[in-house]
Amino acid sequence: MDKYGDWLIMLIAGSVLIYWVYRMFYRWLHEPPGMNSKLLLSRAEEVREDDESVIFLERAGYEVTHGKYRVPITIDLDGQALQSRLFIDLIAEKDGKHYIVKTARDRMPIDWTGSGVRDRLLVYALLMPECEGILFVDQRERTIRTITFRFG
Repeated sequence: MDKYGDWLIMLIAGSVLIYWVYRMFYRWLHEPPGMNSKLLLSRAEEVREDDESVIFLERAGYEVTHGKYRVPITIDLDGQALQSRLFIDLIAEKDGKHYIVKTARDRMPIDWTGSGVRDRLLVYALLMPECEGILFVDQRERTIRTITFRFG
């Protein structure tokens, strides 16, 4: 019995190991290229402690972990390469959850309807899906709005 029992345990352990390697490969294969957020945030600017948004977030209980970051984007339009970029203002953390921070701009007001919020902020949630949501900081109104997208 010991002879067959040892082989059975080895067969089960080997099957679990093969399944785990398959799942890791499958996840790596289907991950969007270049979307590793740890590499993305390693090139972020230093957090400016005198920034009003940083002070406001820290008073609200958030810890600002990363500064401004510019995400370069290359767009192929009918064979012609176009250049653009997205700006992440800050990355904040509270209770072990990470948030992308966008600050209000006078020249770019946001329409607080479902479609307005989607058009303006969904791209950030898709850029970093491991973040809990997006914080929209408005210094003029002294508000912090939390936006979370749920699909399906």
